[in-house]
Amino acid sequence: MTDRELIEAAYADLDRLGDAKAAVDRTIAALDAGRLRVAEKIEGEWMVNAWVKEAIFLYFRLSDLQPMEAGPFQYFDKIPTKHDLPEAGVRVVPPGTVRYGAFCEPGVVVMPGYVNIGAYVGAGTMVDTWATVGSCAQIGRDVHLSGGVGIGGVLEPPGARPVIIEDGAFIGSRSIVVEGVVVEEGAVLGANTTITASTPIIDVTGETPVEMRSRVPAGAVVLPGTRPKEFPAGTYDLQCALIVGSRSASTDRKTSLNDALRTFEVPV
Repeated sequence: MTDRELIEAAYADLDRLGDAKAAVDRTIAALDAGRLRVAEKIEGEWMVNAWVKEAIFLYFRLSDLQPMEAGPFQYFDKIPTKHDLPEAGVRVVPPGTVRYGAFCEPGVVVMPGYVNIGAYVGAGTMVDTWATVGSCAQIGRDVHLSGGVGIGGVLEPPGARPVIIEDGAFIGSRSIVVEGVVVEEGAVLGANTTITASTPIIDVTGETPVEMRSRVPAGAVVLPGTRPKEFPAGTYDLQCALIVGSRSASTDRKTSLNDALRTFEVPV
C-alpha cells in the first residue's frame, strides 16, 4: 500500500494506526521539507490534499509528550520545533517558533510569532511580532503579516480548505482571517479587519454594493466596517468588511502598496 492508502485506512480505523506510523512519519517529514503541501493551487483553483491533513491528525496521536528545551525556555509538547534554520535561510527571532512539519521558504522572517504544523510560508514573507500562522495555513511570497495578526488553523475536517493568503498580500495589525478564507494576490486588509467564512465582504466602490463571502479579490483594499441588522430587541450593527478600492497595477509591489495605503487612508 502507498503512504496515502495507509494513512487514509488508519484515519478511518484507528485500530490500524500502528500500520501507518512509518507512512505518517514520512509524510510529516515531507511537509517539513516542503516536498508536500496541505493545499496547492492547480489551474487557478486551490485543491486540498485531505490525506495530508489526516497524517497530521494521526501524528498527534502517535507522538508522546516530552520535555524540550530551546535556550532558556523549556516546553512539554508532542512536536519539536523546526531545526536547521540557517541552512534553510529562515530567520526566527526569539521567542518566535516554527513547529516541525511547517515549511518556510528561504528569506522568511519570523519575529516573536508562531508558525504551526502543516503551514507553508513563501519566500520574503514577514511574520511580525505576535502574529500567528495556524495549522495548515498557506501563506504566499512577499506577504506581510503585521503585528498581532491571527491566521487561523484548519485541521479538521480533512477536506476543509485552510486559510490561504496569496502572494504580495498585506494583512494589517490585529487582523484576523479564519475558516478557510482566501485573501487573493496583492490584497490589503486594514488594521483590525476580521474575516470569517460568514463575514459579509462588501464592495462599495460602485453605484450599488456587491456582496461576497470567504474570498477577498486580488488587489482589493479592505477596511473593517459595520452594517445594521434588525433583531427582536432592536437594530444593532454587525461587523463586515468593506472593499473601498483596489491597488494600482505595478511591477513594484512596494510602490503599489504605499500608494494604496496613502490613497485609501488604510490603517496598518
